[in-house]
Amino acid sequence: MLPKLKSWAHEGKKNGNHIWVQISHSGRQTNRFGTNSPLAPSEVQLKKLGLFGKPKAMTEKDIQDVIERFVQAARIAKEAGFTGVQIHSAHGYLLSQFLSPHTNVRSDSWGGDIKNRSRLLLTIIRKVRKVVGVDFPISVKLNSADFQRGGFTEEESLEVIKMLDEEKIDLLEISGGTYEKLAFFTMNEEDSELKESTKQREAYFIDFAKKIRAVSKLPLMVTGGFRSYDFCNEVLINGEVDLVGMARPFITNREDIPKFLKGELPYLKNLVLRTGLKQFEDAAEGGFYARQIIRFSKGKGLKTTMNPLWCSMFLILYEFKKAMIKKLS
Repeated sequence: MLPKLKSWAHEGKKNGNHIWVQISHSGRQTNRFGTNSPLAPSEVQLKKLGLFGKPKAMTEKDIQDVIERFVQAARIAKEAGFTGVQIHSAHGYLLSQFLSPHTNVRSDSWGGDIKNRSRLLLTIIRKVRKVVGVDFPISVKLNSADFQRGGFTEEESLEVIKMLDEEKIDLLEISGGTYEKLAFFTMNEEDSELKESTKQREAYFIDFAKKIRAVSKLPLMVTGGFRSYDFCNEVLINGEVDLVGMARPFITNREDIPKFLKGELPYLKNLVLRTGLKQFEDAAEGGFYARQIIRFSKGKGLKTTMNPLWCSMFLILYEFKKAMIKKLS
């Protein structure tokens, strides 16, 4: 893989850009097309459209193996020429599962109180730092909360952030939600469930950023909800965040990003895809954006006229197709 990764890193660094690799493990959020018994902290199954098998509680050997694989991925990223790494500990993936009391019901040193539930994340950070050195940026993506009963709370998130502060990571990115509650997909200015203060200030997690500032000096990025040029500059000037994170607007407004960065375009339109069926809304949104990224990879442009219900099925069919190709080969 290294030659292709080197080429990718080289292209990404043009014009002085940084390009960081996000390292993640799906844990129990690995669908049935990958395995019927995914690894996870505990045997707590993700029940969503029947797509996920009952997980296998990780052994000590499994945990040590995962640690080394995160470290290996970071080493390869640096060797390939990427300029940093991000350890993904949000959105209900494996490291997020260890942090959450909903998905981590272990009674050993990897479960129990928040200190033990944070052990895997902190161990990976320390081992990655030894491999990449002090001058290579390490970021962590962390949930502000899981937004589900019995899950990872804001109070626990702040405790983890205090620990990360001591590790002196180079960037903390805040988001929220899991596959069971995809807050980062379904929260938007048209949703009535959002607090009025959040609607007025665009960014979903900006209020939580204030709480972080009170306990940590880490460089901070918030992702989710940013849409207007003036608001982005407001939070930067006020020191509420150090970096603004954007994802979907860079897909649906790709041609307009240069104008936005220059202040010539005041607002990036937020394309919301809805089926009218609550259980399919996040899948429709995810499928739509996945299809756009695949189109871009083939040199095609943005296509907004996509059927929401078809988009909601796309990821399932795409994963099934990949699984069949792998099986036949």
